[in-house]
Amino acid sequence: MGRRAPFGVFAISAFILKRLALSLVTLVLLSAIVFGVGQVLPGSVGRLLLGPFADQRAVDALNTSLGLDRPLLVQYGDWIWGFVQGDMGRSYMYEAPVRPFVVEALGNSLKLAAVAFVIVVPAAIAGGVIAALNYNRPIDRIISIGGLTMTVLPEFVTGIILILIFGVWLKWLPISAAWPDGAGAFTQIYYLILPSMPLILVLFGYIARMARSGMIEALDSDWTRTAVLKGLPWRLVIWRHVLRNALLPTITVIATQTGYLIGGLVVVETLFRYQGIGLLVFTAAKGKDIPMLLAGILVIGIVYTFTTLIADLLYAVFNPRIRLGALS
Repeated sequence: MGRRAPFGVFAISAFILKRLALSLVTLVLLSAIVFGVGQVLPGSVGRLLLGPFADQRAVDALNTSLGLDRPLLVQYGDWIWGFVQGDMGRSYMYEAPVRPFVVEALGNSLKLAAVAFVIVVPAAIAGGVIAALNYNRPIDRIISIGGLTMTVLPEFVTGIILILIFGVWLKWLPISAAWPDGAGAFTQIYYLILPSMPLILVLFGYIARMARSGMIEALDSDWTRTAVLKGLPWRLVIWRHVLRNALLPTITVIATQTGYLIGGLVVVETLFRYQGIGLLVFTAAKGKDIPMLLAGILVIGIVYTFTTLIADLLYAVFNPRIRLGALS
C-alpha cells in the first residue's frame, strides 16, 4: 500500500503557519505603502491643525513637537513597533490615543457588515441555486441580469434611490444610521437596514453568479449523473452531492466580500452619516492624520487577511481531495 497524502495535523499546521507568514509580510508592505502615501499627501500637518493664517514658526514648532521632523524610517519604525505592542499612536487631529477611535469605528462597521452579511449570503446563494436549476429559463435570466445590473450600479446611486423610496416617500426606515443613545440591539438593527441595502444589492450579484456557476458545473459532472443513475431521489442528489461541491468556490467569494464589507464602506457611511472604519480612514486622510490613517488601514487589512485565511481553511476541510499545497 502506498503512503497517504499528508493531510493531517502537521500539514494543516504548516499551511496555517505559511499563510500567517505571508499575511504578515503583506501587512508590513501595506503599512509601508500607506505610510509613504501619507507623506506625499498635500499640506503640512501643522498647517492643517493650526489653520491657514497661523504663523509659520508656530507651524514648524508644532511639527517638531509631533516628531515630524525626524527621518521617515524612524517615524515608521516607532509607529509599527508601537502597533505590535497595542499602541496605535496618538491622533494629530483629536490629540488623543488612536486606539479607542479605531475600536469604536470597527465595531460600528462590523455591525453594519453583519446585518448586510446575514441578509445577502443566504439570499444570494438561494438565487444562484434557483438560477442554476432553471438554466436558460426566464427566472435564470431575471436573476442573472438583475444581479449583474445591481453589481455595476455604484453604492451612492442605489443609496440615494433607497433613501428617497424607503426614507422620504414611504417613511418606513430612518435615513440616518445614527440611532439614539442607549438604543437596544433591535433598534440598532432597524437603523442599519437601510444603510445595508446598497451593500446587499452590490454583493448579491457577485455571490449569486458564483453560486450559479458552481451549481451548473456540479450538475453537469459525472458523479452527479452517476448518483442519478443509481436511482437516488433528485432532492437527495442536490442536497448531499451537488450543493456541497458547488458552493466551495462561493466560500472564497464570500470571504473576500466580507473584507469589502469592512473596508469599502466609505460611500455608504458618508451617505448615511455612520461613524464606521471607512469614514474614519477617509477623514484621517483628509486631515493628514497619519497615525489614525495607518491604524485604520492596517486593521482593515488584518480583518481581510483573517477572513481570507478562514475561507482557505474551510475550502480545504469541505473538499479533502484538495491538497493544502495547492492552496498555498
